[in-house]
Amino acid sequence: MASSPPQLAWQESSLSLQELVKVPILAIPNRYICVNQEPTISSSNSNPSIPTIDLQTLLMEETKDQGLEKLHSACKDWGIFQLVNHGVNPSVLEKLRNGIEEFYSLPLEEKLLYKVRPGEVEGYGQSSVYCDDKKVDWADRFYMTTNPIYRRKPYLLPKLPSSLREALEAYILQLQDLSRTLLGFIAQTSKIGKREMEDMAEDGMQSMRMTYYPPCPKPELVTGLTPHSDATLITILHQVNGVDGLQVKSDDGNWSPVEFHPDAFVVNIGDILEIFTNGLYKSVEHRALVNSIKERISIAMFFNPKVEAEIGPSPCLTNDQNPPAFKRLKMEEYVKEFFSRKLDGKSVLDRMRIPKVTT
Repeated sequence: MASSPPQLAWQESSLSLQELVKVPILAIPNRYICVNQEPTISSSNSNPSIPTIDLQTLLMEETKDQGLEKLHSACKDWGIFQLVNHGVNPSVLEKLRNGIEEFYSLPLEEKLLYKVRPGEVEGYGQSSVYCDDKKVDWADRFYMTTNPIYRRKPYLLPKLPSSLREALEAYILQLQDLSRTLLGFIAQTSKIGKREMEDMAEDGMQSMRMTYYPPCPKPELVTGLTPHSDATLITILHQVNGVDGLQVKSDDGNWSPVEFHPDAFVVNIGDILEIFTNGLYKSVEHRALVNSIKERISIAMFFNPKVEAEIGPSPCLTNDQNPPAFKRLKMEEYVKEFFSRKLDGKSVLDRMRIPKVTT
């Protein structure tokens, strides 16, 4: 079979980083090169691991108080934690891994059936960072809305290969239950009423992002995921093939790697929960780096308020002594704001802040 013309080959590879790296790269294309990256601080005793929350301690009456105290500390001081004994069926995770790996093994022309369409953000492709130099992360992504069901794109999830579609449907259902449980406990620890949290989040906007990070011959020159905080209540990350790469930014500005516990999820607080708790709980800035040897595959589920909700501090947590620290905005407007701008740390959240009045 004749090979594709050079121009066509480049057009195809520009839609898929996985395709580009099938041939050894002599030099990293300029659009992937990120200058002035902040260095990583190796994990050590001076950089302790992020907290680990055992869901079973929250579910058992005899350990619940201790578990709630630890959860409160993790959300307040870290904005991120690893969740163990989360109850998601291992067979669901195994089928999910197989389905995702099979998808990324498909010929490019089959994956491109799901490519991001003009004017859309959902689908398969690379994520262009919204900035003048058009830099692109070292990753191929598949992003789509999963809830409400009527908002699902008919050409995405329903059309996926059956093995992946069925695995995703099972995974989504189990993570919906898990997120509902976690948000219920967060309502308790933050002193937000359970009913108020349910009114905000039940049947909320939900989406997922599968990400494939190919090995890079010069990983120090690229970024797998641009530093940012999530525009969510919470995000639940599953490291599909067990290869590390996630890093978080601490209060002192240092980047530290997250060393995953086997079978753990990583849960991070998003900007919307920071707003909802009036700054009590902090969203966390994070990024992903790649390596020169192994591919990395992850799937993130994003849990948000319902479409018609208004984003703003909970009345339960504001008073004359603790006035609202953030503006109020409709959920749909907030989502549009997030997707219309460059990923840049916590800049979207910062635009929601109400300037403090000095006397």
